Amino acid sequence: MTKTRSKKALYIGLPLALAIGAGAGFLAWDYWFRNNPGYPVKVMKQATELQDRILSFDSHITVPLSFGAHGNEADKDGAGQFDLIKANRGRLSGAALTVFGWPEMWNGPNAPHRPTEGFVEEARNQQEVRYKIISGLVRDFPNQVGIAYTPDDFRRLHGEGKFAIFISMLNAYPLGNDLNKLDLWAARGMRMFGFSYIGNNSWADSSRPLPFFNDSPDALDGLSDIGKQAVQRLNDLGVIIDVSQMSTKGLEQVAQLSRTPMVASHSAPRASVDIPRNLSDKELQLIKNSGGVVQVVGFSQYLKPLTQGTQDKLNALRARFDLPPLPNLAMALMPGDPIITAWSEHKLGQYASGLYAILEEEPKATLKDLGDAIDYTVRKIGIDHVGIASDFNDGGGIKGWENVSEVRNVTAELLQRGYSEADIAKLWGGNFLRVWEQVQKAAKP
Repeated sequence: MTKTRSKKALYIGLPLALAIGAGAGFLAWDYWFRNNPGYPVKVMKQATELQDRILSFDSHITVPLSFGAHGNEADKDGAGQFDLIKANRGRLSGAALTVFGWPEMWNGPNAPHRPTEGFVEEARNQQEVRYKIISGLVRDFPNQVGIAYTPDDFRRLHGEGKFAIFISMLNAYPLGNDLNKLDLWAARGMRMFGFSYIGNNSWADSSRPLPFFNDSPDALDGLSDIGKQAVQRLNDLGVIIDVSQMSTKGLEQVAQLSRTPMVASHSAPRASVDIPRNLSDKELQLIKNSGGVVQVVGFSQYLKPLTQGTQDKLNALRARFDLPPLPNLAMALMPGDPIITAWSEHKLGQYASGLYAILEEEPKATLKDLGDAIDYTVRKIGIDHVGIASDFNDGGGIKGWENVSEVRNVTAELLQRGYSEADIAKLWGGNFLRVWEQVQKAAKP
């Protein structure tokens, strides 16, 4: 009887063991290889273990206006680049979620539209909607997420296993000419403020003036009077000044006026792609000299120049609209030719639609391109002045780092390049936290 039962157990147990082993093998393969952009398993394991140990911070993620709505829920693994499920899978400790407002020139019938008085109100509405989304996250998921008002809050939330939200704001346009709105937003939790986006505003010139808004380069010669006053007010409030998107003259004036370190929350070096939106070596140095940090961004078109094939398609499009061949890459990435000031809304809409459709087909930058940009920035200004950003939900995302669940791939790229774990911890948040502490210590009660 014993012998018979042993054979039966063998007949049943061996296939079961093989099935379990195969299942375990598949799970291991699925974990280490499916989302592996090609790194050795040893490197991926080290990257995963390191992500579990360090504080990691993404300094620029835009909050979609539909975030939290059906199909874009915060607690479901949806199609978007950011949600709490992906953040947990990627072991991302926290991120700057941006309260962002911009004229809604592309919305509604017969879009695009030239600026109207209603644009400012709509941009303010966008700010409010995004702030309510962030507040709602904390209200609805108190065991998963919290707002970090200080660096100590950030560390505490990480220790509690919660995702830390850092509230930032991009674009002074919705604030009109009311400096006191900075105090209001600081009281609501804003801890970083960027003056500019596409198009100049009444506070600062943008690195990408928009002719459709009747912009011209350096219209304010950098900062306006209220922009200069804002630098002092932000210093007093303990709010980090974000110089991404600013014109060179604007950045230089912030460097002269600010008594606290500056941060470029989502930028790349101009050595990667020669466009005004990227930072020149001089600008990199000014940020370093302030004690600040350049958060190198995973934005494809800022990390590698457009292929010749894409440029040829763009030049064919430009010829159909009676524009000369591309004078530079900046004009390839947005409708920026001065003549566009005279175009009708309909004509601009047709041209912009064609331009962005062509850009969508451009092969994405890779983790190698991001690593090259990080390497360059570290060589120029040192490991203590460099960080990492994604710009998810506003154009960011590269091959291998398409959403927040793939953070460890960036870490694997850095390990492959020989960065120490201590240096990677600096890049992934240590440097930013240091700057944040310095800025808050310099605030005036």
